[in-house]
Amino acid sequence: MFSRSLYQLQKVSRSSRLYRHDSSISSKHAVLAAFQSLLHNRPYAATPQPTVSVSSLNQTELAKFAAIADSWWDVEGPFKPLHVMNPTRLAFLRSTLCRYFGKDPFSAKPFEGLKFVDVGCGGGILSEPLARMGASVTGIDAVEKNIKIAQLHADLDPAASSIEYRCTTAENLVEEQMEFDAVIASEVIEHVADPAEFCKSLSALTVSNGATVISTINRSMRAYATAIVAAEYILHWLPKGTHEWSSFLTPEELVLTLQRASISVEEMAGFAFDPLTGQWSLTDDIGVNFIAFGTKKKSIV
Repeated sequence: MFSRSLYQLQKVSRSSRLYRHDSSISSKHAVLAAFQSLLHNRPYAATPQPTVSVSSLNQTELAKFAAIADSWWDVEGPFKPLHVMNPTRLAFLRSTLCRYFGKDPFSAKPFEGLKFVDVGCGGGILSEPLARMGASVTGIDAVEKNIKIAQLHADLDPAASSIEYRCTTAENLVEEQMEFDAVIASEVIEHVADPAEFCKSLSALTVSNGATVISTINRSMRAYATAIVAAEYILHWLPKGTHEWSSFLTPEELVLTLQRASISVEEMAGFAFDPLTGQWSLTDDIGVNFIAFGTKKKSIV
């Protein structure tokens, strides 16, 4: 299912400047310290929290992420698992979206000319590399502090400064009648109050013949053992209580939910973590972490 070219893309993703980190530990800490100082001292215009008539927001989940928002760009902090997974997520996105939209996956900016929205963008760790690959990116998050951090970090890099960050929800963008070539919700759906309504909003934001991509965690016993017990309570990769097993969706449930929202899932892959190398890779095993690529077919009136 996964060709040699996809493997090569993973190597490109890992080695490119999209994921560069400071080679010196001391310089990394200095950058983080300066960034934190900017965050707490920079004046901001008041940005109201989003309000919608029908919302899939889960206030408890929002509070969890607001509490650790300062750590989004600390690669050794609570979001380290997402930083480590990011090259693999992006390899899947590059491969599937380039194939679907007829783009060259090996070009420097394969997504040039395409409009993406990163729903639940957090601090922008996925939005930034997508923008560097040429996409016109809108990053949205319901936590105002996340958006402030994302904008601050993007301002440090001219290649990412074009991202439009907004403290809002998918539902609000639907009300504004916004549409995108690709709608991406990575590690978000397990934190919303109503997955079905959330998927309807994602579908409404996707243009006809556009793409919708969702990554999440399977509601399996293996996922409970690894993503919750091991990751949160034994290895302490994530803060305790980050995930609720009952909020996970099985791949079958996600496919059906998207289908009811007019999104047809065309491809699915799993993410596998190798503790020896400390890296993630794409796999056919969707028993724990998985990602789904779907398309919204043009309606026939």
